[in-house]
Amino acid sequence: MLRSKYELKQYLIEDFKRFGNKRPNLKDWLLRNEVWYIFHYIRHLRFVEYYKDRNKLLFLWHFFRYKRLGFKLRITIYPYTVGFGFRIYHVGDFIHVGKNVKIGNNCTILPGVVFGNKTEKEDNSLVTVGDNCYFGLGVKILGSVKIGNNVTIGANAVVTKDIPDNAVVGGIPAKIIRYNMLTNVNGGG
Repeated sequence: MLRSKYELKQYLIEDFKRFGNKRPNLKDWLLRNEVWYIFHYIRHLRFVEYYKDRNKLLFLWHFFRYKRLGFKLRITIYPYTVGFGFRIYHVGDFIHVGKNVKIGNNCTILPGVVFGNKTEKEDNSLVTVGDNCYFGLGVKILGSVKIGNNVTIGANAVVTKDIPDNAVVGGIPAKIIRYNMLTNVNGGG
């Protein structure tokens, strides 16, 4: 939860860094480049998190923009679920981050990533993701899972069990392929 204007500013700065400190411009909007839409979706998500209990009018404005971009991009990310420095590189397939998910800082998600439950009865399952994690194309995280820091999950992997720090995993179900010796501060592979 963003507790102060200063904290909101820090989140926006860290998210901006993940875009290479380059704000999408009018040309990106006119050409309908996905980077413009993704940048603004994450930005409106941050304002929704900040204005939720502070200013109803600003909350509604940003919530409208956040939901509209979410429908256009086929992305559903609940407020208060992702840490600062969050990055989505492409859109195309559905992305879902439910309200029972807590994702750390500097994480990267590609299209088709879904955090879900194995059955409808597992509403209480909590997915916890550490810092600097990378989720490849089409990754599915099912059930109550804890994923460590600096984890890379390969394309189309299905994660059903906990993953330790610095692991590279892949497969159905996901298995540890190897461990990274160096930590990746940018959250991506």
